[in-house]
Amino acid sequence: MKTQTKKLLLDAYTACLAIKSFVTDRTFTDYEQSLMMRSAAERQFEIIGEALHHAEVFEPEVAGLLPEIHRIVGMRNRIIHGYDSVDDELLWQTIQNNIPKLSKHLAQILEAE
Repeated sequence: MKTQTKKLLLDAYTACLAIKSFVTDRTFTDYEQSLMMRSAAERQFEIIGEALHHAEVFEPEVAGLLPEIHRIVGMRNRIIHGYDSVDDELLWQTIQNNIPKLSKHLAQILEAE
């Protein structure tokens, strides 16, 4: 794997960890009522999507390592271009269910290199 691709995957991994840290010991109500928490999480989703998009451009085989890559990039696009229709419940569910899996998967990929 190219050095640039590793850096991008590390950026995505770091963003996952940041999201998890923002919501530790928080509820959906906390998330929904905090503009700062929502904004911070959304920014990290943007970084994840952008980093994974560029990683795939540099090395198309990255898509094989991360089967959900197109959905992740799509979420990033939705947050940026459809900011007025971002579904807080969907993001919260993604944070709770998918971010831990993604961070674990990214860690495994990075450790294997």
